This record gives sequence, C-alpha cells and structure tokens, in this order.
Amino acid sequence: RIVGAEDYEETGKMIGRSFALDPNWNSALHEANAIVENAIARSLSSATTACLALRHGSRIIAGTFLAVDPNASEQLIPGPCVLMEYRNRGLGTLLLAAAMQHLRDAGLRRACAITRHGSPVARFLYPKFDGRPSPIVPLLAA
Repeated sequence: RIVGAEDYEETGKMIGRSFALDPNWNSALHEANAIVENAIARSLSSATTACLALRHGSRIIAGTFLAVDPNASEQLIPGPCVLMEYRNRGLGTLLLAAAMQHLRDAGLRRACAITRHGSPVARFLYPKFDGRPSPIVPLLAA
C-alpha cells in the first residue's frame, strides 16, 4: 500500500537493513548504501515521490520509493527491498507489481531501477516484468 510521509523514515531504515543483512551486497555495501541513501534523499525532496510498503503487523517488512517522474534517472528507488526473513515468499513480486501499477496509473510507460549485475533481482525478479539490463556509464568527477 502507499504509505504517508510519516512512514518514509521507517521505510528508509528498513531498506538500509535489507541491504546490510543481504550477503549478496557485502562486498559493495558501503557504496550501495551511499547510492541508495542519496537517491532516497533526492526523491524525498520531490513532490512526485511515492512510497510503497508492506507490513507484517505494525512492522514494515518490504518497501520501495517511487519517482513518479518520467524524466527521473530511475523510478524505482532502490527497487523492491524485502527484509531477509521475509524473502522467497513472493513479496518482492507483489511489491514490484504494485509499484509498476502505480507508475502506470501515473502515466509512465517505462521504469528504471539500478541494481547489481547478476543479483537475484536482476536474474529472477525484474525479468518477470520484462526487465532488461542496460549498461550504466559512471560519471567521474575530476
């Protein structure tokens, strides 16, 4: 469900925990956290941001931020994140389906997300929604 601004902070913390506890991100955890935290901070300053979250009781167990802006570099920020103990139950698929529907309802015809090559979401989740990889050329600061 779409959550209000009062749940943004809790959803952001849950996203951080989902990365921190995922062994697939161990080698790049600091870089991933910095990228995700910056993307969330940028999205929260925009009026076109939405937040989707799934709860188990009062606890947020999965979520994503959405940039409902066709000109944003990515619309799924950072994409569906599910706490480790709730994975492999179809929650990521459910969350991504809801996110894609929300973006469609807002008039977007395509959405982008950034993920690590070969990660489980890149291999199994995004292909369910016809997701295809495209290379990212990093910007270098002098």
